[in-house]
Amino acid sequence: MTLFEPAAEAGAAPAPLATRMRPRTLDEFVGQEHLVGPGTPLRRAIEQDDLHSAILWGPAGCGKSTIAHVIAAYTQAHFEPFSAVTAGVAHVRKAIAAARTRRRASGQRTILFIDEIHRFNKAQQDAFLPFVEDGTIVLLGATTENPYFEINSPLLSRSTIYTLDPLSPEQIGVIVDGTMADRERGLGELNVELTPDAREFLVTRSGGDARVALNTVEAAAGLAHPDERDRRTITLELAERGMQQRHLDYDKGGDAHYDVISAFIKSVRGSDPDAALYWLARMLLAGEDARFIARRLVILASEDIGNADPMGLTIAASAAHAVEFVGLPEAQLCLAQATTYLAAAPKSNASYLGLNRAMEDVRRGPAARVPLHLRSTAYPAAAELGHGADYQYAHDFPGHFAAQDYLPPGVKTQPYYEPTDLGYEAKIKRHMQALEQRRREVAEESKQDGDD
Repeated sequence: MTLFEPAAEAGAAPAPLATRMRPRTLDEFVGQEHLVGPGTPLRRAIEQDDLHSAILWGPAGCGKSTIAHVIAAYTQAHFEPFSAVTAGVAHVRKAIAAARTRRRASGQRTILFIDEIHRFNKAQQDAFLPFVEDGTIVLLGATTENPYFEINSPLLSRSTIYTLDPLSPEQIGVIVDGTMADRERGLGELNVELTPDAREFLVTRSGGDARVALNTVEAAAGLAHPDERDRRTITLELAERGMQQRHLDYDKGGDAHYDVISAFIKSVRGSDPDAALYWLARMLLAGEDARFIARRLVILASEDIGNADPMGLTIAASAAHAVEFVGLPEAQLCLAQATTYLAAAPKSNASYLGLNRAMEDVRRGPAARVPLHLRSTAYPAAAELGHGADYQYAHDFPGHFAAQDYLPPGVKTQPYYEPTDLGYEAKIKRHMQALEQRRREVAEESKQDGDD
């Protein structure tokens, strides 16, 4: 079976509603105006039958396969569709061999459409490269995954990337309304109508996925009982039952995984607990690994909060332990507590910046030796070598502070740790300023003793 099934034979079960309502022409296409609107490069290429190798990248239900379906209707080339889920490379190679024969015999081009092309690994994708390069095939791929990660660079360089967007609620509404009115392919013959709240539910909860919307309408229509006028009304309750479970655009191994965790971390860093909880809920409902979330919170506690609230790291580490100790679903509460605490906490990246500055000096500077007074005295010969000589034990001095040098001479190019004026770090800053003042006083006293 191919992606584009022929019309059902008499007596056979009809195709799903989403398949029946697939646009047949560019003018029927809803959404993606930036790609297939009048005058756009892709539309001109389709209408002029001058398509070159391309990758269609976008979320599920936004029209990738539909564009391929429309191309199949417009082109004079031989159109060969495959799904990487069901077709192996051997099958593809057979199609390429047929394309080579077709090209030599009649000059007819072959468009090879690979749905979910990211399912082929990099070695399998290499099989296409020479035939794309010599013009044996025009490769048309569709993927929900970021092609810059999932598609071989040589193949990408020979293809145009077309990015599709999720459909807007308004566009989903146009598709649903058209389906309800269409008597040939849609639900017009069944006298189905949507209540306003059911329609609102559909267009907002489909996640920009037309397939989810139409599958929900079809399921809900099947649940609706005809009234005395033989009309079927899809209520909000039936729409909810038809959808069964909210479709979330989330793939733990793909772009959504990285985009959502990025939004989560940035919301916590940006001190917005509500947004952080929203993204946390998205991840938890989609089945994200709770340990992954906990690890990112632990990192954030040091990178973005640091000593502005030292309890942040303790809270995050405790949440990570709770995830291991308690497990889901109860550990969701621990993650929520840590998320809101860290989002509401004062922020400082001073420790992070300080480490970066120190690392830069270590990378660029010489491998300075440890000063003698700081070296270990843990073995008998150490004292004979001068290790620990003139070391000042901090607790023997007022305020438990000894104003001595702890860095090799000349290695420090700039201050490393510069506390902010936020949260607990403001107290640390005041304390360090007092120590620095004491250090200057000791240096001045030493200078005066030397002068005497």
